[in-house]
Amino acid sequence: MTQLRTVQVLGGGSAGSGAHVMSLASGLAARGVRVTVCAPAELDHVYDFAGAHFAPVARRSDPVTVAALREACADADVVHAHGLHAAVRAAQALGARRSRVPLVVTWYTRSHDAGGARAAVLGLLERKAARSATVLLGTCSELVDRARACGARDARLVPVTAPPAPWAPAGGGGKLRAELGVVERPLLLAVGALEPQRGYGTLLDAARAWSGLDPAPLLMIAGEGPAREALRRRITDEELQVRLLGRRDDVPELLAAADVAVLPSRWEARSLLAQEALRLGVPLVATAVGGVPELVGDAAELVPYGDSVALSSSVTRLLADPARRERLSTAGRAQARTWPTEDETVAQVLSVYDELTAGH
Repeated sequence: MTQLRTVQVLGGGSAGSGAHVMSLASGLAARGVRVTVCAPAELDHVYDFAGAHFAPVARRSDPVTVAALREACADADVVHAHGLHAAVRAAQALGARRSRVPLVVTWYTRSHDAGGARAAVLGLLERKAARSATVLLGTCSELVDRARACGARDARLVPVTAPPAPWAPAGGGGKLRAELGVVERPLLLAVGALEPQRGYGTLLDAARAWSGLDPAPLLMIAGEGPAREALRRRITDEELQVRLLGRRDDVPELLAAADVAVLPSRWEARSLLAQEALRLGVPLVATAVGGVPELVGDAAELVPYGDSVALSSSVTRLLADPARRERLSTAGRAQARTWPTEDETVAQVLSVYDELTAGH
């Protein structure tokens, strides 16, 4: 049997898409598939694409970049693009060969609300990506519906599960809590890039509301981004009990130490924070947006996006109710066991490849 050859095209490498491509590359290689990962050079140092050949390709759409991607895809049986911009570039690189080489596209998120010319450009890119795909895989039902509305010929749900943390938490993070100085007070944790769509403005509003609790909880936010200075200024001016941690490589340890995890985003598909929190049994308060309700089921407290009163009230009630936190902890672990494993996700994607290449 001829060895199946795939090219995985990764754009900026968000946490979700990067982790999935890393898992997919190693899983496919272990099944005898020849895998090439095309991604910006710096991502080769961020992710371990074990068993795959890495071809550095910049995150641009200029002729030189498209030519480099075309060369990498020259003998591919299937090209799989991850994300909107990667899909458009892969379609350009394949050109007329799209009639012979299937293009699989995975969407992990939607284009955030924008106005004017930017909204028009993003809408055009979405339609191009959707219509170029032989099969479009959405990581939540809302993305599948969006792809169909954009003209996708074949859109399917493939709920991608992030790899579990490669360690077993012990002791509830007591040592780390001591290092963070939160032994006698509640610890809340939010994780994600410091960007407007993450909802951190609403989160700081909620933090101001719960600052009157005794003891007052400490909110820690792990992540970096363009909104850092504005957030820092608010925290200082309003004397909020919030600490910006910057980028961290110990998020599972931080989560194990937290009393409650908070996800205030405007939109998420399969949030890494939500997955890690439920796996670890950490109570989660999250916005009821995108794929979050589908992901967490009844194992988290859900609130409307942008509603600081609901967010603050939900967190406050949880902190005052240890029994409710324990029930959510148990429910979270049970919900996590219903998600597809890495192996099952790889098998599902490989079945799509086999379907598309049958008879070739």
